[in-house]
Amino acid sequence: MGHRKHSQPRRGSLAYLPRGRAKSMEAKIRNWPTGNTNNTPKIIGHAGFKVGCVQIASIDDREKTPNAGKQIIGIGTIIATPPAIIIGARGYANDNKVYDIFALDLPKEITKYIKIKKDNDLSKFEKLLHEIKKLFIIIFIVPNKIGLPQKKPFIFEVGISGGDIKNQIEYIKTMLGKSLKIDEVFEPGMKIDVAAITKGKGWEGPVTRWGVKRKQHKSRKSVREVGSLGPISPQNVMYTVPRAGQRGFHQRTEYNKRIMVMNNIDNTEFKINPDNGFKHFGFVRGDYIIINGSVPGTTKRLIKLRAQMRCLQKKINKPNILSVIT
Repeated sequence: MGHRKHSQPRRGSLAYLPRGRAKSMEAKIRNWPTGNTNNTPKIIGHAGFKVGCVQIASIDDREKTPNAGKQIIGIGTIIATPPAIIIGARGYANDNKVYDIFALDLPKEITKYIKIKKDNDLSKFEKLLHEIKKLFIIIFIVPNKIGLPQKKPFIFEVGISGGDIKNQIEYIKTMLGKSLKIDEVFEPGMKIDVAAITKGKGWEGPVTRWGVKRKQHKSRKSVREVGSLGPISPQNVMYTVPRAGQRGFHQRTEYNKRIMVMNNIDNTEFKINPDNGFKHFGFVRGDYIIINGSVPGTTKRLIKLRAQMRCLQKKINKPNILSVIT
C-alpha cells in the first residue's frame, strides 16, 4: 500500500452485516405498530405471494411536486393475496411466558401442524389479564389456494392495533375461525411495509459483493481480490474489510410502499393476466394488490404485509389509475 498518497474510500455499506443466508424462506416481522389505545382493535397485517411486475399509468396526486396532476408511468409489483384463516391467538407476558389458544374447528390442512393443549379456551386470557402485555392473532395461508403447488401452509402471528388488552380479547372472540381478506385489513392508497427474503445470488467475491475496484493488470497474480486485508499488527482481519461470501437470500423490510390497486381477478376493471400467464408463476387467481415500486424476493415467494411504522399518513387518497400494462 506504499504507492498510495491518500486513504482508500469505504467500499460497500456495513448497514446489513452480517450478510449471511436467511434461516428460513419466511421473513420474520419483529415489530408492529401499537396504535392509539382509544381506537377499536384492528388486525394490521396480511401476506401474499409475489407474482411479477407491471407498468402503472396514473395521475400524480402528490401535492407540491413538479408532476402534480400529470400522467406518470411507473413500475408496480403484483402480490396475490389469498384469504388468511384466523386459527388462534397468542399472548405474551413480561416473564417471557407464551399463552396460546386455538379455534375449536381447525381446517384439515392445519391440524397436523398444531398441537392443542387441554386448556384451550379464551377464558385463560381473561384470567391472565393482568399478566398479558401483548396480543397477536395466529393465521395461516396455503399457497395452493392461488394455484401454486405447495400444500404446506405458512403459519405466523399478526399484530393487533388499537384498544386495550380486554378489548382485544373481545375482538379475538368474534374473529376466531373466520377468513380474513386483504380488503378487510388495508385499502387502496395506504402505505404499508413489506418483509421478504431476497433473491439468492450464491457465493460472490468482493468485487461483486462490495463494489471493490479491480486491481491493475500489472499487479500480483489476482485481479478480483482486495489489495490489503489490513495492517500487519494486530494479526486479525477486521469485520469492515470486504470479503467474499453469501450474496442475496437475506431478510429485508421495505417501508412505505403504497398500494396502487386492490382488486379481484373476477373484476374486469383491469386486465392483469397476460395471454400466457406471468413468467414462472402462471395466472393470478382471486384477490390481488399492486404495490408501487419493487418488492424484495423472487417469484412465488411469501411477502408479509404490515401496517405502516414510519412517517404515518395524515390522509389516505385513493390513486387515480388510468391503466395497468402487463
